[in-house]
Amino acid sequence: MRPVLERLQLIEHHLLGCPTAAEAAQWQVQLLTDPDLAADAATQQQLYQALHEAGRQQLRRELELIHSRFERQTRRRSWLQTATEHLRRALKRPRR
Repeated sequence: MRPVLERLQLIEHHLLGCPTAAEAAQWQVQLLTDPDLAADAATQQQLYQALHEAGRQQLRRELELIHSRFERQTRRRSWLQTATEHLRRALKRPRR
């Protein structure tokens, strides 16, 4: 594997994975001794946070759209129910 990809895999493992206690301690040492790695890890963390926020915003928009559609259907249904209420009552009355 290319060194750049290995580096990215290492960063992802520590940001997203579940490193062991020994790996986490070694990671902290690497961050302290390699400023480029620390900068790359910080950038990657910011990217993950931005993607997470973008996903939340997209979900919020989708939920708002679902909510507005549901409201429209409910209003339409309510109007229809109101308009046909007299028919329902007439059908429920026992015939003499």
